[in-house]
Order: sequence, then C-alpha cells, then structure tokens
Amino acid sequence: MASDRPRFRFSVSATDGKARTGQIEMRRGTIRTPAFMPVGTAATVKAMKPEAVRATGADIILGNTYHLMLRPGAERVARLGGLHQFMQWDRPILTDSGGYQVMSLAELRKLTEEGVTFRSHIDGSKHMLTPERSMEIQRLLGSDIVMAFDECPRADRPLKEIEASMELSMRWAKRSRDAFDAGGEHAAQGALFGIQQGALNEGLRARSAEALRTIGFDGYAIGGLAVGEGQEAMFATLDFAPDMLPEDAPRYLMGVGKPDDLVGAVERGVDMFDCVLPTRSGRNGQAFTWNGPVNLRNARHAEDTAPLDERCTCPTCGKYSRAYLHHLTKSGEMLGAMLLTEHNLSFYQQLMQAMRDAIAEGRFAGFAADFRRDYLG
Repeated sequence: MASDRPRFRFSVSATDGKARTGQIEMRRGTIRTPAFMPVGTAATVKAMKPEAVRATGADIILGNTYHLMLRPGAERVARLGGLHQFMQWDRPILTDSGGYQVMSLAELRKLTEEGVTFRSHIDGSKHMLTPERSMEIQRLLGSDIVMAFDECPRADRPLKEIEASMELSMRWAKRSRDAFDAGGEHAAQGALFGIQQGALNEGLRARSAEALRTIGFDGYAIGGLAVGEGQEAMFATLDFAPDMLPEDAPRYLMGVGKPDDLVGAVERGVDMFDCVLPTRSGRNGQAFTWNGPVNLRNARHAEDTAPLDERCTCPTCGKYSRAYLHHLTKSGEMLGAMLLTEHNLSFYQQLMQAMRDAIAEGRFAGFAADFRRDYLG
C-alpha cells in the first residue's frame, strides 16, 4: 500500500451540465469517476479472476457485508489477512453495510431501534446486525470505503412508514459515524459514506440529506432506488436528490443499473454505481452492446460469424463469434458464462470511459443522445 497516497480525496476535473468527471484518490489507488464497481458479493466477482476484472478497466469493486459475515465470517477473513489479501485484489474495495440484504434475504428478521435480528438464509443461524457491528465487520474485512448501516424500504410502502424508516436510518448513520471514528487505524485509512433515504419523496430526501450533512461523511450514497419503482420514477427522483448532497463529495447511486440507467444518472450528477446486472446477465446468456442487449440463446445467432459487438475492444469480442457464444450458452458450458461476463464488465467500463471523455470534452449531451439512439433503437 502506497503510504504517500491520501486517505481519501475527491476532485472534479470537468463538468458538463450536471454531469461531472473527476477522481477519488485513496491509499490503494485512484478511482476515476463516473465509476462503475463490479459486484464481488462473496469475495469474488463471479466467473472472473481478479486480474481479469482489473483488465476490464475497473478501479474498485464491491464486497457484501451480509454475505461475508455469514460465510466465511469477518473474523476469519481478518485472520487470513483481510479481504484484499484473501481474494487477491490490491485496489480499493467498497463494502455495503448489509442492511439491504438483511431486509431482502434474511428470514424471521426483527427490526428494533438497536438493529436487526435475523436468521441466516444459509443455515438458519441467528444473528444481530447493528450500526456498530456493521462497522466492526467492515473494519475486519479491511474495507476502503465503508457504508453506513441503514434500512431500505420499498418505494411503494406507505409514506409514514418510509418517513419512520428514513429517520431510523439517520439515527443509525450517526451511530455508524461514531463507531467508525472509534475504529483506530482503519478510520485513519478508510472512508465512510452516508446513505440518503426517503424513497421518491422530495421532502423526505431533503431532510435525510440535511441530517447526513450535519453528521458529515466522506461521500454520500443515494439509497432506496432501483427497488422496483421503474426508470421514470427513479429519474424523477434523481432530478432533485443528487443536488441535495454536497458538491465536494462523491455521489453514489446504489444498485444501478442498466446501461441507459447509468447514462441518465450521470446526466443528473451521479459519480458512482454498482450493480449485479452485467455479471448476472453474463451467466444467463445476455450481453450488453452499443446497439442494445443481445440474447445469445436466440437461434438467429447459431451461424453468425460476427463478433458480439464490433465496437467493443474486449478479448471476447476480439476472438469469438456470436455462433460460438450461442453454442456455449445453449450447451450450458461454463466458458460461456465466463466470456459473456468478461464482455459485459468490459462494456460497462468502456461506457464509463466514454462518458468521462464526453464530459471532459464538453459534448456529453450529444453523447447521451447518440447512445440512446443506438442502444434503445
């Protein structure tokens, strides 16, 4: 780890409308923004070696507190040298707080002011996750960017329920801040992000943002979107939510999304993203291209000798035909998932680089229009 690098420093190098490009400097490396973080839920980006993930252009990946606390266990990972050593990824790692997975995956969960008691979806074992325990787990993992513990209700819940949940998340955010700051060396080397909640409601989002700004964080996430509300509602919320957060800190839209989601969110001032879509789709025979999604299971690809995407520079597109990828996918061969995942992650990184270039050159509006024309048809 380079000792002369800053703990955390965010700078914006260019803006174009609300879109902005810059970088986050951290001890384990620089993250170019807008940034897409491949999801390494259980200490692995599925179907990819760490060096192959880096080769796609990824500067940072995401790990999952909930999954890693259950298996293999945060204390075990710490004994084995931390998450970076464990999975052989030497660049920054962001870990989510575990709150979303507890709400969506855990069985028999009970929510109180203290935290959440739940039973593991793996073996039924009982656990308690609090803001303090979430900070401890992320410290044991050795996370570079730590997420505050929060609750994430669906946007279609009653407004009073969403308001109460947001207020609870803000109290948990303060406890997360206090616990993180008490973390000694880890607090001196890592960064902590707060998470704005409030679903689709502008007033609740404003109150949440004000509470987070009062506490103070290195970066700010926009939570509670991409949970079934649809793109139109998400964009309507992003028309005001990022503007409520500090301009001198990165803004991270959690769990998003499709390529056209990314372009629309960058237009609205978002700097960071993560999503399982490129890896999950790769395992299910779907590829993302500059001309839209391609289903490799479709019989029309069976004798197509063209590459998956002529504009893509990834190894999959440079070596293999659609016909071969169709064969692998239809046959259920492991290599099919590996090649399509490599392509999808590469495409996402090429898209992020194209957006960074367009912002820097003051032509983002034209880029976005051309992208939608080609991608959406």
